Amino acid sequence: MTLSSALFDTLDEGEILGLAMDHVAAAGPYGAEAGYLTVDGALVPSRRNGQVHALAVDRRVRELAGEDGPVTVPGLPRARALGLRGHERLHGYLVVTSRSRPTEAERSLLATLVRHTAAALSAAFAHRRRREDALELYRLREERTALQGQLISVVAELGYQRALHALMADVAASGGGEEAITRALHGLTGLPALVEDRFGRLRSWTGPDRPDPYPEPDPVRQDAMLYAVGRQAGPVRVKDRLVTLVRPHGEILGVLALVDVRREADDHTLRALEDGAASLAPELAHLRNLAEVESKLHRELADDLLTGTDEASAYARSEAVGHDLHRRHYVVVVQWSNRAADGPLAQTVGRAASAVGMHSLLTRRSDHVVLVTDDRPHARALYEALARETGTRSGTIGVSAPCDSLADIPHRYQEAQRALEVRRHSRGEHYGTTFFDELGLYRILGPGNDYRELETFVHEWLGQLIDYDSRHHTAMVETLSQYFDCGGNYDETAESLAIHRSTLRYRLQRIRDISGNDLADVEDRLNLQVATRVWKIVLGEQAGERRR
Repeated sequence: MTLSSALFDTLDEGEILGLAMDHVAAAGPYGAEAGYLTVDGALVPSRRNGQVHALAVDRRVRELAGEDGPVTVPGLPRARALGLRGHERLHGYLVVTSRSRPTEAERSLLATLVRHTAAALSAAFAHRRRREDALELYRLREERTALQGQLISVVAELGYQRALHALMADVAASGGGEEAITRALHGLTGLPALVEDRFGRLRSWTGPDRPDPYPEPDPVRQDAMLYAVGRQAGPVRVKDRLVTLVRPHGEILGVLALVDVRREADDHTLRALEDGAASLAPELAHLRNLAEVESKLHRELADDLLTGTDEASAYARSEAVGHDLHRRHYVVVVQWSNRAADGPLAQTVGRAASAVGMHSLLTRRSDHVVLVTDDRPHARALYEALARETGTRSGTIGVSAPCDSLADIPHRYQEAQRALEVRRHSRGEHYGTTFFDELGLYRILGPGNDYRELETFVHEWLGQLIDYDSRHHTAMVETLSQYFDCGGNYDETAESLAIHRSTLRYRLQRIRDISGNDLADVEDRLNLQVATRVWKIVLGEQAGERRR
């Protein structure tokens, strides 16, 4: 009874087997040769087993396959393996030896000990199973809870993505353009959203803290930023902004960004920015295609106007492209040094003209860009805008007289070219804007680049002075030119040349002596004044250089 209580109080199967092996001798002339427990379907020897006959006993016990049976133990005539069986499984074996033949009562006691041991093992096994089941149930519950959490997260994420895609699709379908995209992004993220063109100029902003005025882009930094962002996948942080490129088919059409000064953006924010860029891409591509078609139509119409075209057709085509040809127009010719008159320069001129309020038809020639504009350009506005756009002031603009009819445009185009040429070949500032109707005398000095007649005329009247200046490093021609520019006023001329009045008188006398011309003679005075103007403005330094 005491042993039975001890067996059932122990829940460790190894201890139960050990107790049984320790108390086998109490049942009669017995000894415990070995003990085995079934672990995961295999018989595992007890640590109490003897080592002398271990291999032979192990082999015999496994051969019994769950049945009771005799076991050969050298030196002991009686040895038997007794199975420790539960209701559904074999829990192990007791290998018992006896020194003499046991009595019936001793066999009964041994059988009782085996049954109690088996029952205790069944209880321990059942307890272990319950404990393992409980642990497994707990694990399954924890796993289920985690899976439920993941499922809820996935469902929420899918719901957010569907809502985001639906919103962006609605925005794209609504035709709201860039402003609709930035409004949607601002509403989704709470962050200011903006769209810039590829050059860094703002196109749309939704949200607070918009800079006013918006900073003028730096072309070098802008290109470096586009390159850095383009090398990485997804949105990229650039200072306080999250930036992604809008580039359908690999061509960068713009930049979509969120202003995230506090770095609050999460994965949903990044996904919204990416989806916004995906929705904006076809919109910008469509606008780009429309702009290219419109530009082509504008260019073709401008080309026809410059060479002469049917008025009825021109008016109809101008209405189709949204340009009013019934207003008075001017022809503007733009040439920028070290810049070919290619597509990029034409686009730059078009942007600058729009920025200063000019409504124009634009085309280009081999070395200049031409605008047919519906209003007289401001004297400096277009030039200053182009200087900012190109980053250099080395450009020249010629503007024609007003066109009162479409038939005047080819002639006005020549006037604009003439104004540009006069500016380019002037001895003063080569760059800036020149209006044909302000040229005065230079309007009749001959078009184009053939200056032979002009050079002959200049040489006839100023050749001796030019040669004298070249040999003696003097400034007789410049003095004479300034004298005429000051209307023959001695004081103004001396002051402009930074010389004394007496020095001026001496130079004018030397000019009479060298040239043989009389400044008091009306005919000589007129020819000399025209010659100095041609030398100063039209021929520039060409005549002097060739003469020298």
